[in-house]
Amino acid sequence: MTTSNSLAHYRLLGRSGLRVSPLALGTMTFGSDWGWGADDAEAKRIFDAYVDRGGNFIDTAVNYTNGSAEKMLGGFIKDKRERIVLSTKFTMAREPGNPNSGGNHRFNLVRSVEASLRQLDTDRIDLLHVHAWDFTTTPEEVMRALDDLVRAGKILYVAICNTPAWRVAQMQTIADLRGWSPFVALQIEYSLVERSVEHELIPMAQALGLGVLPWSPLGGGVLTGKYGRSDLTDENGAEISPTRKGVIASTGHLNQHALEIADVVGEIAEELGASRSQVALAWTLLNPAVASPIIGARTLAQAEDNFGALEVSFTDAQIARLDQASALAPIFPARFIARPMAQQLMFGGATVVGRR
Repeated sequence: MTTSNSLAHYRLLGRSGLRVSPLALGTMTFGSDWGWGADDAEAKRIFDAYVDRGGNFIDTAVNYTNGSAEKMLGGFIKDKRERIVLSTKFTMAREPGNPNSGGNHRFNLVRSVEASLRQLDTDRIDLLHVHAWDFTTTPEEVMRALDDLVRAGKILYVAICNTPAWRVAQMQTIADLRGWSPFVALQIEYSLVERSVEHELIPMAQALGLGVLPWSPLGGGVLTGKYGRSDLTDENGAEISPTRKGVIASTGHLNQHALEIADVVGEIAEELGASRSQVALAWTLLNPAVASPIIGARTLAQAEDNFGALEVSFTDAQIARLDQASALAPIFPARFIARPMAQQLMFGGATVVGRR
């Protein structure tokens, strides 16, 4: 099985008519403010390499590297603005001690969008994400405030990240009923070491018209073979770690099972003559709900290696091995409904072909 082999083979984003590249360029690694990112010159080389190959989808956030990522990006896109689909996010706090400098409420939304417009030196945001659900703001406040900014022309499309499936479905339904701007994308962690989103979030996205944008498709580097058994740790500090290893440890993916999955990725990479990163990225692209995985590189070499994921072609047997190594145990209600007794009770022994 193959994926589209060019950054210029564009895909529609969710229910929108927006065309985006099959890999999005993430910029959380742009800037050294957090201790491990690319400096301005290297970030520019990564950006240019992506755009020169036809890439058009750039992902950032108001708080990435304390604003440096957006400021860098604003300079990079200046002469290419109309070719770029510019995606950013709001929610995360930017002023320690100020409770209203973070959250999903209108106050923070408006202030964050104005901050992003200044940092990016642009007149609009093409795609704005709710970065995470804060469990305090009402869905109506969020969706109405987002729609107001769309009507004002400051943002064009809206999306959401890191939120329970039932809440996203509720908000999407409210938007549809009220005639407000609906979500067109869902950004979630998705990789061979994080497949729990297949239970609820990905089916919800497919049903409600949200294109899935996987973040950390390399499992924070675990799937690249970068870490071994000696690196296993339960480190989980509240602050952003000054090391990449610390950041990955905080996600919970530096564990024995993840390393076992990484071993299978390595075996298949060797069989294909591809890199482990390419194998891990190409696997996410096999999911029909996925619009554009977000790649994050600290060096030009890493970025160019990631671009090669679009040329990976798996055999059915290789896909089965990757799926088996990373398989999830079923959860309720799917676990119950799939049992023979439940199937018999629902269909009376008849064969019913489901919808595709």
